[in-house]
Amino acid sequence: MRTRKQSVPDPGSTPLVQPSPELPVKRADARGKRMRWWLVVSLCVAVLACLVVVQGSALPLGSSGRDGALTHQIQFGDLVVSVMEQGTVESANNTEIKCQVRGYSTVIQVVDGGTIVEPGDELVLLDTKRLEDEIGKATTDAHSAKADLERSKADVANAEIAIDAYLKGTYLTHLEALEKQLAMAEAEYDTAHTEMGHAEAMFRRGYVNQYDIQSKRFSLEQAELGLKVCQTAIDVLNNYTKEMRLETLRGNLRAGKAKLQADIAGLAMDEGRRDRVIGEKQYCVIRAKRGGLVIFPLAEAWKERPDIAAGATVRKDQVLLLMPDLSQMQVKVGIHEALVDRVQVGQTAVVTLPDFSIEGEVVFIASVAKPAGWWTGNMVKYDTVIKIPASEDLKPGMSAEIEVVLSEYKNVLLVPVSAVVETGRFFLCWVKNRAGEIEQRVLTLGDSDDVFIVVKSGLSEGDDVLLNPLDWLEEAQREAFRDFEPSGRLSEDTDGEISGDNLPGAEGGQGVF
Repeated sequence: MRTRKQSVPDPGSTPLVQPSPELPVKRADARGKRMRWWLVVSLCVAVLACLVVVQGSALPLGSSGRDGALTHQIQFGDLVVSVMEQGTVESANNTEIKCQVRGYSTVIQVVDGGTIVEPGDELVLLDTKRLEDEIGKATTDAHSAKADLERSKADVANAEIAIDAYLKGTYLTHLEALEKQLAMAEAEYDTAHTEMGHAEAMFRRGYVNQYDIQSKRFSLEQAELGLKVCQTAIDVLNNYTKEMRLETLRGNLRAGKAKLQADIAGLAMDEGRRDRVIGEKQYCVIRAKRGGLVIFPLAEAWKERPDIAAGATVRKDQVLLLMPDLSQMQVKVGIHEALVDRVQVGQTAVVTLPDFSIEGEVVFIASVAKPAGWWTGNMVKYDTVIKIPASEDLKPGMSAEIEVVLSEYKNVLLVPVSAVVETGRFFLCWVKNRAGEIEQRVLTLGDSDDVFIVVKSGLSEGDDVLLNPLDWLEEAQREAFRDFEPSGRLSEDTDGEISGDNLPGAEGGQGVF
């Protein structure tokens, strides 16, 4: 957090020290010049503490402050509590230039970030060696598929001809041959039957013997059997052989047509693959569709250089470059999880740039924290967008420091952060009374920044509080580390402040221990 004190009285010549790390008050890191100021103050306090340790032990309870002990007189003043974070200026509307080549490609050349380009200027050049190899292979596959297609067409035509050839050729020839054999068998049967009848007549007259009758009967039976064989052969041909042969030929035709369709689809696929690769080759040279500023997309926090550079590998649909709209500018920062609930959309934010400052407005606060890791110091933060007015001096990528005012307090009682000690359940400070004795006070505290805390009860205007009591009092050290269970009741108000008004000896929050 950051404070803009407007009317806080000068705490004498007393330097303020860094806030105690035990205080649970929410605060953000100071930045810029304030960081250097705090560093100087911290070094001074550290040197002073070393001198105190060398000189002797801490003061006992109830004794006057050791010579050189630092105090601060409590007075009323104004306090502005704010949160400060570092961010980067960016455009709210960026034209993305993406890689349209499938798979992974190698960058051969890329325009420098920050270049002003004209429509048609070359921005990125990708390696075409892989695509050329794919074009060659796809072309060969297309030719092979075309050859298979022509072969399938010939097979279909042959299958269609084979059906007519069988019905009008092979089948008829076979049928005619069987019918001829049938006619001959019928003639033989008639002859044998006639001879059998003549032989039987001659036998009755006594002209032939029994053996002649048996011979004629045998010939008749043979002729009759031959006739049945010819009739059966014709029936098998018409009812079975013909249908089986036709079904086989029709199956070959259907298979040939299916193969033809598959070859047509295969050829279309191979030709499409070839044409697609040929078309992708032209995407290896990426040109600007409009004029304007070209910048690199922001790399991840843990990366030391942009993803897009000569020799880098990029993938399809990866954003290679950005062309920002300089009329819509914003700053994106991360607000610590301890403070994000106090930041609201619509709040005013002061954006400090290297050469000037402008006012912006909080327009977006993420509902989900971004991933934390070693690159963020394992701090959980929420992305927050600050909209800022357009200016010719604004450029994407500029570092910016934003300050969002969280609360303003007028004419409130303030105590330095360094004067407060947090125990297990409440806050303490030590006051030097008019007699020079050191009194312990239980405090009810309000909002805070890095320097001052609002006091709700426990102190009065004009009280002299001891700064850095842990460095001067053994009692402060004991109170800070012991597990204290007071008999009085501690209460927590609606704002989350801890009150110790009911502790023994803490009447009105100003009792002496």
